[in-house]
Amino acid sequence: MTPKEIRVRGFNALEKALGPAGMLKFLHQFEEGSGNYSKDRHKVVDKLELRDIIKTIRQMQKTT
Repeated sequence: MTPKEIRVRGFNALEKALGPAGMLKFLHQFEEGSGNYSKDRHKVVDKLELRDIIKTIRQMQKTT
């Protein structure tokens, strides 16, 4: 198994066991984070189109 495959399987196992919110809470325990979340978020989110978000969600649903 490649490192990427291990990560994907690990994330899937966490999500299945804890649910999406629980998985995020668990993962946040291991990273303090840095920078300015609000500014960084706008750099990414402001460029997104709704149709691209929907497309990504549908692709993710097909792989799980």
